[in-house]
Amino acid sequence: MRTVLILAFLLVSTPFFSQTEDEKQLKAIYDEALTNGKAYDWLNYLSNQIGGRLSGSVQAQQAVDYTKAQLDSLGLDKVWLQPVMVPKWVRGVPEFAYIENKPGLTTNVPICALGGSVATPSGGLKASVIEVKGIEDLEKLGRDKIAGKIVFYNRPMDPTMINTFSAYSGCVDQRYSGAAEAGKYGALGVIVRSMNLRLDDYPHTGSMGYGDTPVDKRIPAAAISTNGADLLSATIKLNPNAKFYFKQNCKQLEDVQSYNVIGEITGSEYPKEIMVVGGHLDSWDLGDGSHDDGAGCVQSMDVLRLLKETGYKPKRTLRVVLFMNEENGMRGGNKYAEVARNKGEDHIFALESDSGGFTPRGFSIDASEENLKQIQGWRDLFEPYLIHMFYEGGSGADIGPLKEEGMVLAGLRPDSQRYFDHHHAENDTFEHVNKRELELGAATMASLVYLIDKYGTVPVKKIKG
Repeated sequence: MRTVLILAFLLVSTPFFSQTEDEKQLKAIYDEALTNGKAYDWLNYLSNQIGGRLSGSVQAQQAVDYTKAQLDSLGLDKVWLQPVMVPKWVRGVPEFAYIENKPGLTTNVPICALGGSVATPSGGLKASVIEVKGIEDLEKLGRDKIAGKIVFYNRPMDPTMINTFSAYSGCVDQRYSGAAEAGKYGALGVIVRSMNLRLDDYPHTGSMGYGDTPVDKRIPAAAISTNGADLLSATIKLNPNAKFYFKQNCKQLEDVQSYNVIGEITGSEYPKEIMVVGGHLDSWDLGDGSHDDGAGCVQSMDVLRLLKETGYKPKRTLRVVLFMNEENGMRGGNKYAEVARNKGEDHIFALESDSGGFTPRGFSIDASEENLKQIQGWRDLFEPYLIHMFYEGGSGADIGPLKEEGMVLAGLRPDSQRYFDHHHAENDTFEHVNKRELELGAATMASLVYLIDKYGTVPVKKIKG
């Protein structure tokens, strides 16, 4: 009898905690993603059946056809292709390089052409090397010390920065502008240390530009692996007369037509208010682009599927946009924003996933103070899923052109510690993506989309000029 009384007392005295509607919806989203997610299967096909999807390539068109067919199969209200002209740069025969200590004594090192670079002369390029830590060193050295040599940019990513994207930003200028700047001082070519925190033998490609440099004055640019960079640096310190040889066969062709892939669920109450979720469908050609940005594309596709499967009927129009040509031109993002403005479309929110398929940690948010506070106010809903970062910051390259006063832009922020091990390199491949981490990212994105759709954004008072 005593035991019965104690149990009765406990039942009466224990507060009754019931889940809110929002908690139930988020749980349904995460449960569906983790038990029936489609993102991993879609990524498997993109990566292993299609492969690297450089803009203008056959593989890029295959990816357009595949993702459109998958969106068609989800029963969305509308799926279409948005034409966009994109650059077509081809790598050609794989690159080759070596360090020459003296004639006949050479050591091969891994390199790859930077995207957009010109080729070397047909027989390759061999010259003495001058090492610099950044573009600012060129002026200090002057033309007399640079002309006729290969400039070797060897500023590493800062390993003390916990935010690895900040470390990347701190040295990527040498990759993008290094050739244009070195060419002004008479350099014959440039070699750039790969944007990678790890020491390995994978060279990392990426976009570069020549600015207003005349075509006949453009010099070839290649990335060297981090191990190769350390070897080259040590060699020229011991032997200033050492030379570097590299040969690459890349070429810029005429622009070709490609497409953004778009799918849509029409809003039930405010159909003219548009919310976008997306990633970029193109990738570099060395690996299969699983983390950059196959992961973001399949997560974005699954956001709409997750909301449909959990029975949620959005108030506003939800769009998934798979942008073409983020890597070497940003044509897809710019075209989407141009068409949206020409049509007078009202975009209130956009979310991009372009930081890899690793464990999600939260969001960076580009919005007014009021909208930032509203999103931060949902922190408790996300904490059970270990999502804790809600901070002011950049969103994503492809959704950036959409930005207007009052709009909310956000970027999914996964754990970034391993991202640059694979970024733009041969080892950005499917086996390096964890299924559960990828699915958690899709669910996290769908949860934020749900909350923004349900509660709307905070109107911002526009200042009259």
